[in-house]
Formats: sequence, C-alpha cells, structure tokens
Amino acid sequence: MGCYELQPKYKRILLKLSGESLAGGKEHGIDFDTVLKICAPIKECADLGVQVGIVVGGGNFWRGRSSGKMDRTRADHMGMLATVINALGVADALEQLGVPVRVQTAITMQQVAEPYIRNRAVRHLEKGRVVVFGCGTGNPFFSTDTAASLRAAEIDADIIMKATLVDGVYDSDPKLNDAAVKFDSLSFMDVLNKDLHVMDSTAATLCKDNDIPILVFSIEEPSNIVRAVCGEPIGTLVK
Repeated sequence: MGCYELQPKYKRILLKLSGESLAGGKEHGIDFDTVLKICAPIKECADLGVQVGIVVGGGNFWRGRSSGKMDRTRADHMGMLATVINALGVADALEQLGVPVRVQTAITMQQVAEPYIRNRAVRHLEKGRVVVFGCGTGNPFFSTDTAASLRAAEIDADIIMKATLVDGVYDSDPKLNDAAVKFDSLSFMDVLNKDLHVMDSTAATLCKDNDIPILVFSIEEPSNIVRAVCGEPIGTLVK
C-alpha cells in the first residue's frame, strides 16, 4: 500500500542527514543528483502535510581534527562551516523541486541564511516550510547528532529520523562482521549500556531525557524517508 493511501504517522519530524550521504559515490563534496534524489521524498512528506526540520552533517567536507594536530575548537568551527555548505545545497535542491525552505544557522551569517531563532523556526514549519539547520549547535565539542537531538527537543518534533548508510543498528559493524545482528528496536539504556553506535552518548541522553524516539534507517533507498514517515517497520527504533 502506498503512502498516499495512508495517513502519516508523524506530524513533525527532525531528519538527520549525514554529510557522507550527500556525496553519493564520491568520497568528498556534494553530488547534486544524489541530493535531488534525497530531497524528492522530503517533498513527498511535505506534500502529505508533514512538518520537516533537517539537520545536516559536514563529514563530506571536513571530518574534524583527524590528524590530532589542530586545535579542537578551531577544527569544530571548520566543521560547522562545512554543514552550512550542505544546508545550502539541500535547500537549493528542495527549491528546485518546488518546496518552500529556509536555512537557519547557529552561527550568524545573515548574508546567506537566517540566524537560528526557535520561534521563527516553528513558525516556518507551521506554514509548511522545510527548515534546514546548519552549524550544529553553534558550539565546539558537540556533534551534529547532538544538534539534531537539541533541535528536535526545541521544535517539539515527534521523532528523530536518522538517515544513514546502514539499514539500522547492529550489535557490531555489519561491514566487518557477516554475523552481525540487526536490532528492530532498542531502549535508550540499551544504547548507552552496550555502547551501540546510534548516536554519541550526549545526543542519546538528550533524547532519553526528553522522550524523543530515534529511527535509524538507510538512505541508500531515499524512498525510505516516506516509508518511515508513514510508520512502516523499517530500520531500528530507539525509544
């Protein structure tokens, strides 16, 4: 049964996109055809009346202090700027598909985006605009996963949908272990106690404390975004 024959399960979602997912088959940068393929189901969700906030990572441009030689604060600031490039790319693709969109950044750069203001973001969502959040939390030492958890709490999202390059959460790395077991559902305590790589501990704790479920699923088939919004059993649900 198609999604148009169903009612969306969620009214307001926070979609977390990794920078790597925007690179397509490339190791670095943005593959715009891939971004358009990812944005097409986001448009479907918006057309269904779902309010969509998006947090983007920056790993396709900058992976932080990988060499260990750079000051952590400066490296994190560079990563925040990388997320803005991705946020603008996603916004452009959505606009080409006819979706009203706003980019808000946690570090002020008014020539290219709105500053992040919680009430304004909520108002955009209520008007049917997709809001793309850049610059993470605006603070060093916090990941974009933590930013997704924070923004989800602030905008009162029903769920965080973490679109990854893996189809769920496993007890070990499925790329390295053919016997890795996939979980259909987990509790936040399972994630924290078993040190499962769903999100970093700060992000997971923030979701746990604010009762925000996380759905982890694969973005390699972008239509999974619509399936997830319609409540189909895909990926791994953490609640």
